[in-house]
This record gives sequence, structure tokens and C-alpha cells, in this order.
Amino acid sequence: MSHDFLEYLRELFSDLGPITTRAMFGGHGVYFDGRIVGIVIDEAVYLKTDDATRDAFEAAGCAPFVYESSGKSVAMSYWSVPEEAMDSSEAFLPWARRAHEAALRKPVGRVRKRRSDAARRR
Repeated sequence: MSHDFLEYLRELFSDLGPITTRAMFGGHGVYFDGRIVGIVIDEAVYLKTDDATRDAFEAAGCAPFVYESSGKSVAMSYWSVPEEAMDSSEAFLPWARRAHEAALRKPVGRVRKRRSDAARRR
């Protein structure tokens, strides 16, 4: 992701708050308050959705990020953003809020228990 696009993302998310990004799976994850709220693939932004927010994205003409795996198309829970939302942080804010709300509703991954010393020696 180019430095210019990263600055553009920071500006878009500015009304929500500061974001961080991390390289992942050939793209980047976008994080707010420690939770992933979006992904960037080829400098296209996709925001986190769930059952409560997906209809708003669909009604606005957005589409899920889809990738190919083992010859099948796999749709993710990250959807494109309406073109007009990409014009300003004010227009982007309702979409960023939906993504953050979806991220907050997603359960945090469970912590794996460490095996006891006795179990490891077997």
C-alpha cells in the first residue's frame, strides 16, 4: 500500500478515530481500537459487515470481497464502500461506524489452553 493511500485512509477514518494497518494476505488489515474493521486489497477498501449491517451495504450497491480457493469463489464479510463515501471523512463516517459495530459484535477468538507439563511429557 502506498504512503499516499495510507494517508488517504487515515483521513477517511479521521472522524471515527485513529487507525493502524498491518500487511496480511497480499493486502492490509485496517484496525480501530485493536479490532479489524476493514481490509485493503489493491488500494480498494472493504469494510467489515455482519448480519446487522450487511443490508445497508447491499442497498447502497456495494459488493463483498471475493477470492478464489480450490476453484471456488469465497465471499468474505468485508464489503466495498459506496463511491460517494470515499469523497470525505464525513461521508465515510457512517460506513466506518457500521464496520466498527460489526467488529465489536464479533466474538474475540478463544484463547487456547496450554497443555500441562505432564501432558507434554507423554
